[in-house]
Amino acid sequence: MKSDPINSLVQQFLQHKLTLALAESCTCGLVAAQLAPATGVSEVLLGSVVTYHVEAKQKLLGVKKETLATYSPESQQTTNEMALGLHRLLPKADVCVAVTGLCGPGASETPDKPVGTMFVTILVEGHAYEYREQFAGNADKLREQAAGFIYDKLADLLNRRQAVSGAAQPSTKHLPDQAATHPVL
Repeated sequence: MKSDPINSLVQQFLQHKLTLALAESCTCGLVAAQLAPATGVSEVLLGSVVTYHVEAKQKLLGVKKETLATYSPESQQTTNEMALGLHRLLPKADVCVAVTGLCGPGASETPDKPVGTMFVTILVEGHAYEYREQFAGNADKLREQAAGFIYDKLADLLNRRQAVSGAAQPSTKHLPDQAATHPVL
């Protein structure tokens, strides 16, 4: 990703006086790493955790075994619990982003969820913005596309926030303080 859009995104966070925390699985920390050189990032980025393995998702972020068994580690339900767990760890984070997906064959790959399927949850002010996106390419290209997608969605949410300041936010789902075994979002 080019530095200009990333610098612009960090400036938007600064303008809104918002902080950011990340929980990355398939991107292996790429989202945080690409933010690192941006001017002012130290005032925006509270932290990032890479939870590639299911054990890390469970122990660090509190993703339930039942969620992983029922929906798989590469699912919207898992990213929702990752985002909630991240917010519990860093409650001062205004924006929490979680990402997981399939960068290679195996895992929870199915005809309905092929390699390149990514799930993102962005938690902002108690509302979850859920995204499922399909990308193509090798594992490195998939990670790059997922990171770029996250930056685009963050910028879009911040632009909408500014445009409607004080008005109702776009359609979202409210996540409970603690995700249920089978979250209804």
